[in-house]
Amino acid sequence: MAITVEEKTGVFHLQTDNTSYVFQVMENGELGQLYYGKKIHVRPQYPDLTIREQRNITPAWKLDKPDFQLDVLKQEYASFGKGDFRYPAYKLVLKDGSRISEFGYDRYEKRKGKQRLPALPSTFDEIGDDAETLTIFMEDKMAKLELKIVYSVFPHQDVIVRSACFVNSSETAVHLATAYSVQLDLPDDRYDLLQFSGSWARERHLLRTPLRPGVQSVGSLRTASSAQHNPFMMLARPETNEDSGEVFGFNLIYSGNFLDQVEVDQFSTARILIGINPAEFSWNLTPGQSFQTPECVLSYTAEGMNRLSQQLARFYRRHLLPARFAEKNRPILINNWEATYFDFNEDKLLGIASKAKDLGIELFVLDDGWFGKRNDDTTSLGDWFTDDAKFPLGLGHFAKQLHAMQLAFGLWFEPEMISLDSKLYRQHPEWVIHVPGRSMSPGRNQFVLDFTRQEVIDYLFAAISKIIEGTQLDYIKWDMNRHITEMFSTQLAAEQQLEMPHRYILGVYQLYERLTSKFPHVLFESCASGGGRFDLGMMYYAPQAWTSDDTDAVERMFIQFGTSYGYPQSMMGAHISDVPNGQTGRMTPMATRAAVAFFGIFGYELDITKLSIQEISQLQDQVKFYKKYRRLFQFGTLYRIDNPFVNGGNVMSWQVVSDDRRQSIACRYQILNHANPAYKRIYFKGLLPDQKYTVNNSVERFYGDELMNAGLFVRQLIDACKCASASVDFHAALFVIEAVD
Repeated sequence: MAITVEEKTGVFHLQTDNTSYVFQVMENGELGQLYYGKKIHVRPQYPDLTIREQRNITPAWKLDKPDFQLDVLKQEYASFGKGDFRYPAYKLVLKDGSRISEFGYDRYEKRKGKQRLPALPSTFDEIGDDAETLTIFMEDKMAKLELKIVYSVFPHQDVIVRSACFVNSSETAVHLATAYSVQLDLPDDRYDLLQFSGSWARERHLLRTPLRPGVQSVGSLRTASSAQHNPFMMLARPETNEDSGEVFGFNLIYSGNFLDQVEVDQFSTARILIGINPAEFSWNLTPGQSFQTPECVLSYTAEGMNRLSQQLARFYRRHLLPARFAEKNRPILINNWEATYFDFNEDKLLGIASKAKDLGIELFVLDDGWFGKRNDDTTSLGDWFTDDAKFPLGLGHFAKQLHAMQLAFGLWFEPEMISLDSKLYRQHPEWVIHVPGRSMSPGRNQFVLDFTRQEVIDYLFAAISKIIEGTQLDYIKWDMNRHITEMFSTQLAAEQQLEMPHRYILGVYQLYERLTSKFPHVLFESCASGGGRFDLGMMYYAPQAWTSDDTDAVERMFIQFGTSYGYPQSMMGAHISDVPNGQTGRMTPMATRAAVAFFGIFGYELDITKLSIQEISQLQDQVKFYKKYRRLFQFGTLYRIDNPFVNGGNVMSWQVVSDDRRQSIACRYQILNHANPAYKRIYFKGLLPDQKYTVNNSVERFYGDELMNAGLFVRQLIDACKCASASVDFHAALFVIEAVD
């Protein structure tokens, strides 16, 4: 049983296989946080966890309860203005302008399983994985408002999912000014905050900072989760590493403005708040209306950050990603963008496709430029019909030829955008997000459609559906290449304008939902100038994402390593591009580019018709190698070994291990070579201690415990007595580890 309720004492105990989460109804009717951590025994009450001591100069609940002081107590979903001076989980403004709410416990409801949320991406249990859901009903009797706090427990992945829902049962409108998805109060502040920040082309770099008094946060106001800060964060004890120590993980299932915040108060306790960023949010809760916050995933382990990432990866595949793709092999693709840009016709594309087929590639993706009159980036976004000049026989004719080659066919779309030079803008200028009378700020020569308007979504659904049906499309790359400025909708009332960022994201989700429901066979890959919307909200519809526009192997080492903390390799699009790299100008060996891209959804972003005979041979070998070990690379258990963010940035290594632990592949990447280096060893992980293995078909047999504890010697790249004929910088060494009986 995942959820235990002690009705007499008001104690709720949520248990996973290895963790406990305990809270209770306090004397004032609100919910108090008691414990979250390693699994403990279920008891009717926990007197030691509810001890109170009075503190001076701190407001109390009542005159006869001087020690009941909210500013000192750990809470589950704290209100504003009743004596707790920390940031609240929510704030309501009533008709008279007051901001005081008093939600008291009313009842609970417990049920087996986990249902999806309407209109929002959400978790689910449709495989009978022993999930249970607890809903706590809170009531503000004076204001006639209801608050539902929902907990879903997924025991076998050690995950708890939380959200909140506000219901207005009164006869007057209420202004919801803040509504976080989750609050967690921890009893001390001895944690490091691990965030994943960066920018375009260098997304999700790991930054580890000790907590300090005050507020530390990451967030976005770009109406996208952003490349600058990712919604996933961790709190880890200072001594925690990849393989041991306590760590919490938090990930919001949302693709818009968010805020992940940690506040350390005067008593050195830590309050975590995660949800929609209140800086650009409000909701007019009219009579009879409800507001549902996005869900947030919480997970804990005492066995280090590798374990946390692994249990999250298992959870996403079972309870978040589209089931039809969650465990399905993803195809090796080639994208034409870097080979042709806008300059292509059917014959040129067929030449690339034919070569791709010969090399064993499985999916041809036609990128930007196939629609409208799109010969550069100044025109035609929104005109989702075929460019007749490039495809005189129609895009369907081109698709038939690809399918005849037994190649799957994919297309690039940017549904949320519009060009001023487009048929759509000339017909519907009112569909562009803008403030009347104000100038519009361009981004990449394009503007944004108002996804709060139902007619916009209906138009896009019809236009994209027609293309899918006319080409028997297999794959869509959904891009978003700019953030939103001049946030205003001409169809929303003045008091609703701060609803627009959330309504926009709901519109994006609606279009995704309609397309994926009508065309369940189409594999979607999300993209936002690379990794600008790499979040669980997108993953619910599109089970993989373009990790970054930066395909330089060295930069991708850092990007993919950072991404791996919160997301599995089956979500990461990882391709080989040409050199010198378009983002960095760096020259890296083809073998190194492949070794980085193997640990993700593998593909190519170059003109394969211009490769040398040697390069073609390398590419053929890469495709064969990846196909042989595809399941392992895409769905194997990932272990991080050498962290480039903490070891000077010169060496990175990681490893994937099969479920039965009889097969594994590791890779060690070294950016720069050094003269006269010290002896080096690589210490593998996740193997069977008593099993014998070979490494790269070695004659010598190694026990698993030897490879994990004593490690394997790594030879220096250049022998001291020899001169290198070529640079050995940017080197990658693959280790294929196979069990032998």
